[in-house]
Formats: sequence, C-alpha cells, structure tokens
Amino acid sequence: MADQPNKLAGIASLNIDGVNYLVAGDLKYQVSGRTRETLTGQDSVHGYSEKPRAGKISMSLRDWGGLSMADVQAMTDVTIVAELANGKTIVGRNMWNVEDQEVDTTEAKADIVFEGKSVVEA
Repeated sequence: MADQPNKLAGIASLNIDGVNYLVAGDLKYQVSGRTRETLTGQDSVHGYSEKPRAGKISMSLRDWGGLSMADVQAMTDVTIVAELANGKTIVGRNMWNVEDQEVDTTEAKADIVFEGKSVVEA
C-alpha cells in the first residue's frame, strides 16, 4: 500500500482467515513481546520483572447485511492480516476474540478486539 513514501496514515485493509472485512476505523495493534514492571523496595529501585505479553489487534468493523456478529464473537484460532497506508503489514496468528460485541446501529459499526501469542510487523 505504500505507493507514496510520505504517506504515513489513513487507508487500511483487513482480512481474517482470508476474508476481507469492512474497516470502519480505529484499526490498532500491539505487537506481542514482553512487559516489564519496576520492582522497588523501601531502600531503592531493585530492578524489574518481565512477563510475556499477548499481541493485540483491534478495530471498528462496519456491520453489513452479510456479516454475522455471532460468527465474529465465536472466532478463535484465526489469522488476521492488516495492510497499512505506511506500507506495513501486521500479521496476527492463532488469535481469539476477547470482548462481547455491541453494534452501534447509528453508524453500523462494532468495536472488535483480538488477542493472541503472535502479532508481528512485516
């Protein structure tokens, strides 16, 4: 998608298990990795602890007549591929839906959140 080197944001496309979905907006991602927490005592900063962090891909999908929100709610073990305006491709593997879907009928959209062990930038 990076047909212009100065384009940084805007257009995005998304597919789940090879099926394209209508992205209404707010496509966000967090790569998987590690999270750190500072450990302090009464005398000083002692260091930090480190734990695995799941990756996350979230978006607002447009609700259209052929989309079943029940099917979206039931999604597990899916591969998500997002192509961004800046040329990045975000890939999430073996992801699962983590929130109940609520559809805003005024805008025909629903906020969707997936998490999984592997979200990477390509």
